[in-house]
Amino acid sequence: MTGFREGPPLPLDVPAAVQAGAEIDPGPLTAALSQTDTGLEPPFHLHQYPHGFSWLTYRVTDARGRRCVLRTPPRGVHIARAHDPAREHRILSGLKPVYPLVPRALACHTDANPLGTPFLLMEQVDGTVLRANPDTAPDAASMRAIGRCLVANLVRLHGLDLSVTDLADLGYPDGFVLRQVRGWQGRYAAARTEKAPDSADIAAWLEDHLPESPAPTLIHNDYKHDNLVLAPEPPHAIRAVLDWEMATRGDPLMDLGSSLAYWVTADDPPAMRALQHSPTDLPGNPTRAEVVEQYAAQSGRPVDDIVFYFVFGNLKLAAILQQLYRRWADGLTRESRYERLHIEVATCLQTARQAMQLGRIDSLYTV
Repeated sequence: MTGFREGPPLPLDVPAAVQAGAEIDPGPLTAALSQTDTGLEPPFHLHQYPHGFSWLTYRVTDARGRRCVLRTPPRGVHIARAHDPAREHRILSGLKPVYPLVPRALACHTDANPLGTPFLLMEQVDGTVLRANPDTAPDAASMRAIGRCLVANLVRLHGLDLSVTDLADLGYPDGFVLRQVRGWQGRYAAARTEKAPDSADIAAWLEDHLPESPAPTLIHNDYKHDNLVLAPEPPHAIRAVLDWEMATRGDPLMDLGSSLAYWVTADDPPAMRALQHSPTDLPGNPTRAEVVEQYAAQSGRPVDDIVFYFVFGNLKLAAILQQLYRRWADGLTRESRYERLHIEVATCLQTARQAMQLGRIDSLYTV
């Protein structure tokens, strides 16, 4: 394709050895998977995808070499909605006929199973997953195309007609924005530790600036690069969208705002770039404002209140990171990557305040 570099494809996303503390006993695993209708045959071999924070995610390979993905909640943690395999199974199954870019759900079980923890089993989708600071990065032309594809796919998601699916009653869109503001502020407050800054002023500002929401749509609620599986070959089309545990119906611009909170650019200051979770600083990427412009042009939705949604996205991200840091502080995880999350929390809250004060979403720390 014109504009794309000829060369080797990007590496596939592959799992590694299971980390200490995330092991699964082969006996219960065999018993649990044998209760499913997947036809998988023991013995089973596990490898772990180590990057996610929300669920523990494993690749399962059976005796015949067939592969699928197993997801379970983190040890010692069970947040009803965030770790509800039946809900995610329902969403994946309901979306598949109208939106093929979801993994096929294979099975799910609640606590009453040999593993002793909820789990979701779904198909393996091979491809590239882009994260911050990749060893092998797309060139600028490819990155530009990926950015456009990411926005176009978000617009596509927000345009799905759920009335023709089994998901027409998903979530509670009435009062969604205020409920989200209060909910994430409450979660942040509940997870606060000694090092965590106060966020009450941000939540109060959001309540004072509630926008008039567009019509509710399906929203993914965690839409970002590392939840996309891309084709390894340019132009790196999207093969699958992952991690639907927070999907619901609501204000689609809340979805956009949550994505923008992860969108750290090359001209952002070191404090913001330290919390980078996606490769949005690579050459070819749009700025946050350009992402919004593309979304508005393709969706037809007004984006006059985008500062509100960006501020909300940063409060939400701060709450998510603080919950993860609290797990480390309480000794529920030994992973060293959790130890410095409190610094990222403070940066998210400061970024929200900068946007509130300046009334913009780019160039937040320049005079």
